[in-house]
Amino acid sequence: MKSENVFLIGPMGAGKTTIGRQLAKSLDFAFYDSDREVEARTGVDIPTIFEYEGEEGFRNREQLMIVDLACLDHMVLATGGGAILREENRVCLAAHGFVVYLRCSIDRLVERTHRDTHRPLLNAADPTKQLEILMRIREPLYRSCADYTVDTGQLSSRNAMRVIINAFHSFTSGQARPL
Repeated sequence: MKSENVFLIGPMGAGKTTIGRQLAKSLDFAFYDSDREVEARTGVDIPTIFEYEGEEGFRNREQLMIVDLACLDHMVLATGGGAILREENRVCLAAHGFVVYLRCSIDRLVERTHRDTHRPLLNAADPTKQLEILMRIREPLYRSCADYTVDTGQLSSRNAMRVIINAFHSFTSGQARPL
């Protein structure tokens, strides 16, 4: 049986950290954010890692962090938006817990991220176009490894959390895979 962990995947701005914290508190689980954990381990922020090591260097660090954290039990992990780009991460997450895709429209993502300078991949002349490009690549990957999908553009974070908890309990009780 899979570990009793919840892994949140989805694009930047979908609510992984916000919902993840609420979810962990409700389940009485530990909460981790893979980006924050990478920053804590390296002592520098994500934009600095991108500047000195590029996206590949960051993805290497992210993969090591996901492997380390996925081995824990009774925790919620908010992954970075691009964590699913590596097959090894998708396999690791699927093998160690309940994977929830937080889906959100491009318009809502732009609305939620437009003031955030901490997202190197959105430092573009046209962030909307950049998000569209990222989602064309990532959407099939999110869907392929998710046990459950929640539209966080339509639900409040509290309601999304409640829906996820119900799906998680069904999942861990051995019932059919929720969709």
